[in-house]
Amino acid sequence: MYQKKINTAIIGATGYVGLDLILLLSNHPNVNIKFLCAQKNIGKNIQYFDKRIKKKLPLISKSSNLNFNLIDLVYLSLPNGEAQKFIKKNIRFKHLKFIDLSADFRINNPSIYKKWYGNNHNAKNLISKSLYSISEFVQKDIKNFRIISNPGCYPTSIQLPLAPLIKKKLIKNNNIIIDSKSGYSGAGKNYEKKFKHKNILSSIYGYKVNGHRHMSELNQEFKKISKVEVKYSFNPHLIPTFRGLLSTIYLELNNKSTIKKVNNELKKFYKKKYFIKVAKMNSELGTGNVLNTNFCNISVCNSKIKNRIVIYSAIDNLIKGASGQAIQNMNLVFGLKETAGLL
Repeated sequence: MYQKKINTAIIGATGYVGLDLILLLSNHPNVNIKFLCAQKNIGKNIQYFDKRIKKKLPLISKSSNLNFNLIDLVYLSLPNGEAQKFIKKNIRFKHLKFIDLSADFRINNPSIYKKWYGNNHNAKNLISKSLYSISEFVQKDIKNFRIISNPGCYPTSIQLPLAPLIKKKLIKNNNIIIDSKSGYSGAGKNYEKKFKHKNILSSIYGYKVNGHRHMSELNQEFKKISKVEVKYSFNPHLIPTFRGLLSTIYLELNNKSTIKKVNNELKKFYKKKYFIKVAKMNSELGTGNVLNTNFCNISVCNSKIKNRIVIYSAIDNLIKGASGQAIQNMNLVFGLKETAGLL
């Protein structure tokens, strides 16, 4: 158990994820926030950006002003490509740990990273020293790593229900359909520049069919747990709500499998995992119960077609899909209670 307080710095403090991270960490019993960093608005108070944050915290400063001797952990909530540069430059500080909320260390193969993200990886030698961490799947081995790669929001909502079923071979791997809908905060503060679609805040918008970057993450992680290729379709949508993510997953059962076996396997797998709640079979499910929490709610349902089922998986994309899971990972790294700062 880590005895003293964890001194932290948050880089990318004023983005949607950064602000949620600060709000949660400001109430964490084992954390001191030493630095809040951003590129703009230097010298401003964090309450200028988020009135929910009540605690008096350091003013916003540049990351170049960090005193690494005063901190144990750096959270990086930056655009893809930036965290790898920062970590490469500062990995020499042996006591320092990093939690990266971008995609920079999610992909094990640098050439695949370049294919999906369009840039060369600038810290290739550090990829093998990092850990891709969905908190419920890694547990004890996380303590051995200094670089923790936080998963994407869509892959978190998808892998939590699917990974246990693929491992147990309860479902067929060749015809999985994933329909995911996220609040527009998932696109970041510059969502209006990214999505020129008319009436983006009052309409549903389907995008990047068979081309979303998170597919590289899903391809990699599915391959780790299955000896055969997992063939799936993934269709993301933005919906006119700020936060929340619901994935609807259509599956075909293996010959000896039943919906009851699927439901029981998920309940068994997550029996001791506090933040995963498996509902009664055929329960209706939405994001309402998980907003502003680190929970993932899962519901297994019958479909009209024989041997096909539907699974709903709901998370808050900014918390379990980002900041909350990052804190959950921090708790595991430092041997704290997994729920610390998240309830």
